[in-house]
Amino acid sequence: MTTVLSLGGSIVAPIDVLRGVDVPFLKQFAALIEAFLVKDAGRRFIIVTGGGAPARVWQNAYREVSGGASDVFHNDNADRIGIAATRLNAELVRAVFARWVTAPVITDPSAAPLCEGRVLVGCGWKPGFSSDYDAALLAARSGADTVINLSNIAQVYTADPKEDPAARPIEQISWPDFRKIVGSEWVPGKNVPFDPVASAFAEEKGLKVICASGRDLDNVRKILDRGSGNEPFLGTTIG
Repeated sequence: MTTVLSLGGSIVAPIDVLRGVDVPFLKQFAALIEAFLVKDAGRRFIIVTGGGAPARVWQNAYREVSGGASDVFHNDNADRIGIAATRLNAELVRAVFARWVTAPVITDPSAAPLCEGRVLVGCGWKPGFSSDYDAALLAARSGADTVINLSNIAQVYTADPKEDPAARPIEQISWPDFRKIVGSEWVPGKNVPFDPVASAFAEEKGLKVICASGRDLDNVRKILDRGSGNEPFLGTTIG
């Protein structure tokens, strides 16, 4: 069984670059994944990392230096900066799982061999979408039917709760309805539960996505254990 995780950079490196990585979270996350690997010899994980604070800080610096002028600021350049940050986080995660990993970080999810090791770690690929798309592509290629999207939000809401006090959490939603919420256009650094380009691909391939808080590791355990323990979990299932 292969489980695909889209691990948001906002929970790996949620704070400014000078203060660094959330080490306590990473230790606990690694212990949780390793517990599943030890318990089930047939279990494999593909973990795709986002960019987090390093991506935001460097992209914002680019915006400030360029002044946001259309002839200077280019989305592709901002995406490449974000991709570099995802690779930094991926190398860290790969090193943390070194005893389970045999392959280099996956930088091209369309072509990478998927048969090596018990854990594979991927990162951003190319401009035009976020690492969510890479996770969805790897799920489709590996035969997984679900992407578990771990970020800093516990559920998808009908609207941004910071802006709309009437926004309410959603437990289950279809792809067409979800895509009405996130739109169809990708903008570097766009703050959505699951990237619009990845959403279109996941719908096309018949994938499910579970959005949940990555920091609530007991809840993550319930999601990873679904099908055996069947404990209820907090999150949003799309598809």
